Amino acid sequence: MVAGCCGNDTKFDGASLAFKRTLIAVIAINGTMFITEIIAGIAAGSQALLADALDFLGDTATYGLSLAVIGMPLIVRARAALIKGISLAVMGLWVFGSTLYHALSTSTPQAEIMGAVGFLALVANLASVLLLLKYRDGDANVRSVWLCSRNDAIGNVAVILAASGVWASQTAWPDLVVAGLMASLFLWSSLQIIRQARAETLQAQPA
Repeated sequence: MVAGCCGNDTKFDGASLAFKRTLIAVIAINGTMFITEIIAGIAAGSQALLADALDFLGDTATYGLSLAVIGMPLIVRARAALIKGISLAVMGLWVFGSTLYHALSTSTPQAEIMGAVGFLALVANLASVLLLLKYRDGDANVRSVWLCSRNDAIGNVAVILAASGVWASQTAWPDLVVAGLMASLFLWSSLQIIRQARAETLQAQPA
């Protein structure tokens, strides 16, 4: 049942064949894009692309975790969401640190590769967002999948803008700024996931 339907406040827990099939499709999309972007990010020397590739990898792993705990008790699903929230925070901190380190570098990323791969990633993530749209108000485990996919689409738009900035300025700063903004988005989303997961953990515990 969809969350809040007919006055019912029970959050959708993902226990439907349609959602499981959707999640498997999204996992395949993310895994494919991780391989594509990690190769392109290294070739282009782009921190923004590498950050986005890392995000695809994290999503592939955490979506697999989401799929594994579907149908389990609320306490298990909430703890899985908590793990995902913490891992997203760690990823955000890593991207921040890596971006600061590369701010000392004078190399300029290849804007053409950034733009082309960023557009391809945007198409992939928009497809994921559309597939997951009707599940965006589920429990912490389900909602974390929606938040991550939404963040990815926003990040891809930012990568494309960064590519334009690199091409126009012939400097690495637009790439570094976007990588920093993506790290901030990771941290903000991790906070939302952790808050909901903690609330559901308390809800699931016996009085």
